[in-house]
Amino acid sequence: MRTKRSLLLLSAAFALPALPTRADNLLIWTPVKLSDNSYKATMGFRLPAEWETSAGADIALASTNGGELMQNSEQAALWGSLSKVSVTPASRIEQTSSVRVDTLRGDASLTLSHARSWIVTDWLDAQSTRSVMVRYDTIDSRQASMDASQSLKLTHPWTGTSLLAEASFDNASGNLSNSVAMNQIILPDLSLNATINDPASSKRTGSVRVNYQVRW
Repeated sequence: MRTKRSLLLLSAAFALPALPTRADNLLIWTPVKLSDNSYKATMGFRLPAEWETSAGADIALASTNGGELMQNSEQAALWGSLSKVSVTPASRIEQTSSVRVDTLRGDASLTLSHARSWIVTDWLDAQSTRSVMVRYDTIDSRQASMDASQSLKLTHPWTGTSLLAEASFDNASGNLSNSVAMNQIILPDLSLNATINDPASSKRTGSVRVNYQVRW
């Protein structure tokens, strides 16, 4: 009876009209009906300031056709984030920190990221990103782990040529990977991409792709 009542209340909440998503809307309310018997909702608030603050919860339930709660279908996670965007005529910097806690399973993660794009010269633009994620997994034997990644992209705006270098590290597996890629825009919907993975390793691999987009 409690399961059916919970599903009934959650489905009734999803029947309410969703609030429009606006930058000046301080309330976060995003209900989604995943299927006939499964529902998910993101709710919370945001506080606009120099560092925009937002916090809330993700809640989800799923049931069988008979109204019984499906095993391990429940989701109840708390989340929060701080973000700041600084814009000048020649650059844009975005800094973000976020935390997420699974209240049912005890898993948690903390993510710190920094992204910057700027004009180097009249013929060269640059983009750099850095991120670090610290995770705590109650099932994993190592439990605590960290992932780190960094990238740098240089673009010639007049020819559409770009060069991208990426590196990532997973301390749980001790795996360090890196790659170098070149992308050339041939036509507005046609581009050529060449990638080399782990170029300094004897096990390096490479690939060449031609990408074509069709819009209709």
